[in-house]
Amino acid sequence: MQIDDRLHTVLRTRAGGETSARTQFRQLVDLLGTLPADARGEVIDAAWVKLAELSQAIPAADRASAVAEAGLRLRSPRLVAELARAEPQIADAALSAAQLGEDEWLDLIPALPAQVRPLLRQRGDLGKRVEGLLDRLGIARHALPPAGRASRHPANDTQPASKPEVENGRSDSEEGIGAIVRRIEAYRARHTARDTEPVEAGPSQPLAAVAFTCDESGRIDWADAGAAPAVIGLALFSRDRSAAAQGSPAISARFARRVPITGETLHIEGSTAIAGEWRVDAQARFDQRGRFTGYEGRLRRPCPPEMAPDSSQVSEADRLRQLIHELRTPINAIQGFAEVIQQQLFGPTPHEYRAHAAAIAGDAARMLAGFDDLERLAKLATGAMSLEPGACDLGEVAQSLADHLAPHMAARDSAFVSAAPAPALPLGMAREEAERLVWRLLATLASSAAPSEHMAMSLTTMDDTACLTLALPRALADQDDIFHAAAPHASTPLSAGMFGAGFALRLAANEAKSGGGKLERQGDNLRLELPLVASDLTIPANTESKGLPG
Repeated sequence: MQIDDRLHTVLRTRAGGETSARTQFRQLVDLLGTLPADARGEVIDAAWVKLAELSQAIPAADRASAVAEAGLRLRSPRLVAELARAEPQIADAALSAAQLGEDEWLDLIPALPAQVRPLLRQRGDLGKRVEGLLDRLGIARHALPPAGRASRHPANDTQPASKPEVENGRSDSEEGIGAIVRRIEAYRARHTARDTEPVEAGPSQPLAAVAFTCDESGRIDWADAGAAPAVIGLALFSRDRSAAAQGSPAISARFARRVPITGETLHIEGSTAIAGEWRVDAQARFDQRGRFTGYEGRLRRPCPPEMAPDSSQVSEADRLRQLIHELRTPINAIQGFAEVIQQQLFGPTPHEYRAHAAAIAGDAARMLAGFDDLERLAKLATGAMSLEPGACDLGEVAQSLADHLAPHMAARDSAFVSAAPAPALPLGMAREEAERLVWRLLATLASSAAPSEHMAMSLTTMDDTACLTLALPRALADQDDIFHAAAPHASTPLSAGMFGAGFALRLAANEAKSGGGKLERQGDNLRLELPLVASDLTIPANTESKGLPG
């Protein structure tokens, strides 16, 4: 409450002149700099807005002087991060004046712009863990302090930086040279003791792979510890033909469109460790508000020709999985933006727009569900996945799902009809997998059933096999190939999925095959067979029905 009252007082003050504006700027920096990390509220938001307005009106040199004042309390990582993105002299003053703990520095440094991180090397009080992080990021230990630096750590300096003055007829260029000499001397004095420790050099052997992240401009801002000195600051996706990294045209196009980059070629000129041909695999990153923040991925050396996979052996299912992977990113982004509008996260939104956004979010969710089904089918077809093992009772699962569907089907006077209670049919399959498979079958048939159409359902055993037999609704029974039936033109409350009954039944058939069974058509019936497992449940020796009840 004390901080809120002070902010109220400062915000009510009208900055009528330059002096009052600088005073208000300094007060806001001091108050915001002491706020807890989780502080939120309208007054605090107003203070940040006012600080931004004053930053536009006050010269950078005056703001840097205010930040460097000895009595300023700069303990907020958020404020330090904001000031570090300002002009270089302000960033230098903020990083010098910041009073953060070691853990706060470890969280803050990766979020700082790459060009200001070397300024932290001028401090000697960051701690071994922070120094180690700077080493891993490839931040060099040797760098001249900026001209006119206002140091908040006199213990590390042998003499204060002085402001150049023109006197005795000396020219600006002469004074500039003198300032550089003084900076060099200050640097030597400050680092005499620290330079006795070894300096981590970049890798001398060619690297085989490098994990990295880059900012929104495509410049690497983090890499593996062993590779960081060689690649930090490298612009991967520059269109400048003189850049050290030259990629295929597809790389720049994909980077501009924020889509995944997979196996694209990149040639890097540089040290022995990174020079040569590379392949890039990377994925775009977005923050919680959907703003693009860069890419993360991996550089890898191309494999020798004799080890390269034969492209002719890549199956259609593998190509489908790659396509789905690329489609998910934009659909996820669309869904996220639609939910932001529908939930009014950025402020009040007209109801008409919220309704449109809700419809878009629903469509996106259905598309993502369809992508999940496509990917599941592709993985099952290629053997990339199998059903999760476990234990469940097929009879109990089928009967409970049929009971669950009954109220929805009753509205159209349709139903699944069983002539006898479901027997115990133990399966070596996780219940979730069995429910997904059986629900897919029942929902597909129910969505295709005409009004007043009743479909027979029986559960039996034959040898060591559990059998679920379902009568096909007339709409599917009239199809020559139910596993390739076309998707319906209109949606129904009970849906077979985005791609229709044919696709749903093909997916169910692959699920049954992965579970050691099969799904096939027998005349006007659909028959699911799955292997039984040993169980304490009582299983009749052979209870297969001679025919389906009408």
